[in-house]
Amino acid sequence: MLEWADRAGRWLENASLGLLLGGMTLLACTQIFLRNFGMGSLFWGDEAVRLMVLWIAMIAGIAAAREDRHISIDVLTRLLPARLRALPTLVVDVFTAVVCFALAWYGWRMVSFAIADGDTLLVDKPAWIFQIVLPVAFFLMGWRYVIWAIRRVHLLLGSATQ
Repeated sequence: MLEWADRAGRWLENASLGLLLGGMTLLACTQIFLRNFGMGSLFWGDEAVRLMVLWIAMIAGIAAAREDRHISIDVLTRLLPARLRALPTLVVDVFTAVVCFALAWYGWRMVSFAIADGDTLLVDKPAWIFQIVLPVAFFLMGWRYVIWAIRRVHLLLGSATQ
């Protein structure tokens, strides 16, 4: 069941990234074409491209967390013996999870304010629909780093018993 959920999540993340990137590219090229040939532009186009960039960044962050491929500097792990290398990475994973959960909380607060205030984007669409990616993505990244931390604890405990 977990394997199926993982495959479905990967497919959904990759498909979302592909669709958003293709749509963003098409919309940006359309804007350029319309402006260069004196036909004006889509008045909502620039805002939509900015929102697509936000969504791509957040979904790519989720995918990076899935693979444990976020940017990191691992000088310390190269200096430690093999059986202790998971320790500093465990500390970083826990810290990253805490920061992601805090950002998810504040992202949710922002979405709540947008709902309460009736904020709109893209002319008349509720802003929270576009902003909800922030708390959801940060929560998923935090959750993935909790899983990475648990894996590292198992690795440390396994190497300690050997």
